[in-house]
Amino acid sequence: MTPGRELYGIMMAFDGADQAREAAQKLHQEGFRALDAFTPYPVEDMPEALGLKKSWLPKAIFCGGLLGGLSGYALQYWASAYAYPLVIGGRPLNSIPVFIPITFETTVLAAALTATFGMLIANRLPRLNHPVFNVPEFERASVDRFFVCVRADDPRFDYEHLRSLMNQLPHEGIHDVRI
Repeated sequence: MTPGRELYGIMMAFDGADQAREAAQKLHQEGFRALDAFTPYPVEDMPEALGLKKSWLPKAIFCGGLLGGLSGYALQYWASAYAYPLVIGGRPLNSIPVFIPITFETTVLAAALTATFGMLIANRLPRLNHPVFNVPEFERASVDRFFVCVRADDPRFDYEHLRSLMNQLPHEGIHDVRI
């Protein structure tokens, strides 16, 4: 890590999930909101410890699917009833059973596209590199280490105060994360 580069945040390392969760809870209780956790596997209650809100993505996927289904149905209705009104086999121009397969397919397609692009937006992807990868010990985040990071863009971020607070918590290491 090169001193002098812009500070991204301060990260604590832990050996166990319980220590990381307790540290995240303590930091959240102290008023820090720009928290991230990096763990080798999903840790129960970690989102609550970090104070994360429910994701907006399920609602966006529902709206995308609904809009796709309505669009598919409206397109078929417009084509059958107005643009090319042909009576085939005595069916009415607005034949709901005939429109169901395309309506279903456009619903699934729009929901899937909304989920894909929404996930990319929510995760701020594509991102070629994350500053936490500049910490050498972070390689163990996918093996056996747990990390909690407080970003420097947090309104309560005060380097000295945060370092002293982190030193009071049980940890395996504290690292400055630089961009």
